[in-house]
Amino acid sequence: MSLIVTGAPADWRSRLHWRASDLGRALVGLVAAMFGLWLASALLPGFSVDGWQEVVAAAVGITVVGAVLRPVMVWLAARLGWPGAVVLAMFGQALIVWLVFWDPQDDADRVTFGWAFAASWVVAIVTTAALWVATAGTDEAVTASLVRRARRGRGVATIPDPEVPGIVFVQADGVPYPVLEMGVKGGTLPTLSRWVRSGSHLMAEWRPRLPATTPASQMGILHGTIEGIPAFRWVDRETGRVFVANKPADAKDIEALHSDGHGLLADDGVSVSNLFTGDAPTAFVTMSAIDRTQESQQTRVAVSRFLARPDGLARGVARTLSEVVRERFQARRAVARDFRPRVHRGWGFAGERAALNGVLRDLNTSLVAESMLAGRRAIYVDYVDYDAVAHHAGILRQESLDALAGIDVVLAQLEKVAEVAPRRYHFVVLSDHGQSQGEVFADRYGEDLATLVSRLADADVTAALDAEAEGAGRVHGLTTWASGGDSSLDRTFVRMSDQLSLRAFSEQDRPAGPSTQAATDRFLVFGSGNLGLVYVAGQDHRLTLAELSERFPALVPGLVAHPGIGFVVVDTTEHGPVVLGPEGEHRVREGVVVGSDPLAAFGPDAPAFVLRAASMPEAPDVVVNSLLDDMGEVAAFEGLVGCHGGLGGWQDRAMIVWPADLPGPGQLVVGADAMHDLLVGWLCLLGHRTDLPPRRPRPYDEQLTGRTAGT
Repeated sequence: MSLIVTGAPADWRSRLHWRASDLGRALVGLVAAMFGLWLASALLPGFSVDGWQEVVAAAVGITVVGAVLRPVMVWLAARLGWPGAVVLAMFGQALIVWLVFWDPQDDADRVTFGWAFAASWVVAIVTTAALWVATAGTDEAVTASLVRRARRGRGVATIPDPEVPGIVFVQADGVPYPVLEMGVKGGTLPTLSRWVRSGSHLMAEWRPRLPATTPASQMGILHGTIEGIPAFRWVDRETGRVFVANKPADAKDIEALHSDGHGLLADDGVSVSNLFTGDAPTAFVTMSAIDRTQESQQTRVAVSRFLARPDGLARGVARTLSEVVRERFQARRAVARDFRPRVHRGWGFAGERAALNGVLRDLNTSLVAESMLAGRRAIYVDYVDYDAVAHHAGILRQESLDALAGIDVVLAQLEKVAEVAPRRYHFVVLSDHGQSQGEVFADRYGEDLATLVSRLADADVTAALDAEAEGAGRVHGLTTWASGGDSSLDRTFVRMSDQLSLRAFSEQDRPAGPSTQAATDRFLVFGSGNLGLVYVAGQDHRLTLAELSERFPALVPGLVAHPGIGFVVVDTTEHGPVVLGPEGEHRVREGVVVGSDPLAAFGPDAPAFVLRAASMPEAPDVVVNSLLDDMGEVAAFEGLVGCHGGLGGWQDRAMIVWPADLPGPGQLVVGADAMHDLLVGWLCLLGHRTDLPPRRPRPYDEQLTGRTAGT
């Protein structure tokens, strides 16, 4: 039987159990607050309580005043955006403590606001520690209050179609199928292991096409098309515009080109923390929908509500600090033990990891839980925890596997929410792509791809090879989204966030090498894992091999002969796209191999994948794929240990876990667009998508038709 968790009304024993649990948590919190006040009085010279009677009275007073004031503070903070949330987080509890101890008739002012601020943090830390111990150290703090409210009959929506089951799609970003398989078999992913071992769920591998990146795969999964997205960054030759997929303005325009109104989430769906909306009516922390004011307001309310609670604030701070400490320790340990492959992991990544694995994970879970309690039909959320850590540490390092285990914990939390939701929910867990591993190209050979191209072509190169772009973009999206108002404070905070994220979105990161060529001979070089895109700037068409050889005679031969490059793809007048290797070529349109096949090591799907990618109008003048060495490792053109984008290794080995009651694919799913068809079929089987409006034309298809006709 499939795991379908339903919100059937609890019997009197269940209600009694949960009320007793609520009472128990309340008593633990009250006793912890009392102990925290006593400890603050002992530690802080400017804060004192006289006897246990005042301790009890103050603890009760803080509870009562907090219950009255916090809703007001949350309302106010949500309207002020991130500045309001920060002020609430830092000073909200201090205000409550100060009000409880304030005596307008006491001229001596026994407790100043400054000492109340210090005392509030002591109380918060003690309360959080006590509740953590009382719940056996679980991570239920994010959803526990929502579940308790629902068990008491509050916080659950009344919906007109409770008989229609919903689906929660959880994207575990970048998890290769072999990593999932090891976690399920080893029991280190207890929730997923329980599902698979019990027979409620099945798991399988699926194959994303080239490029194996989140923009292409998520567009395919959510909108059913993978065309026109050749990598993480690319050039639109008609306009000369450089698209960066996780830049909000670009993500919005990319989705507008590919949406037909029938995306995966078009029927009462919710998008949470994705690049694209899937045509969802509601989208939270989604790059292409940053400017949706209503959802921005709801996100700010969720953030403010979480930060307003003493345990929520202290939990957020504790998790953030612990992630930073763990990251710095693990980064230093990797150096001390000479782990290989390895990249430099600085303070910037430590902050990014803390935000993604702490604040963003909790926020995403809270937003999914609230959407389930509202009875929304389909919810799609992207957790990037594993992907971000594996990029910098490696796909099988302990810190990466711990991040994946954190997503497994989230699944257990959402199971509890589903028990009280107004409709039954299926859970589907999938990744958008896998990851490969290897020493960075620049570390192996002493120069990066941009410098190599500059040297071979004797031309200036503008490069975008930033290893921090994807994760930093998610953090930027969170801050921009939650501050989405139009106040001066909001605009100031957004400008600060933009400056911090500027490097992640740079379209012209740095020039590489001097040039003796004319000013028009300039290259744009983008890295997308071990896939390199080389454009000659200012061209209105893709240059052929003959044109490249005439202008830059050493470029293509030099790339093909380089030991760190597995193959190069260029266009030809006679044969179309041709894959070049040091000992042969593969004319992928004709299926003809001359000499040794340069694609032989990259799997049977490689020719078809390369042909499709190289036939896009957006394809670069030269496609470069790194080597695949004897260990099955690749060499990223970005500064990443774990990478994805090209061919080789586990990057095209994605995974899916689905309920056994839903029909399986029957064969290996190839392509994110095919995965979209499978998921839509499940929704239709459950009774979704019966009232969608007619499909609208995809603007990208119309543009492509016009380009073909013009050609």
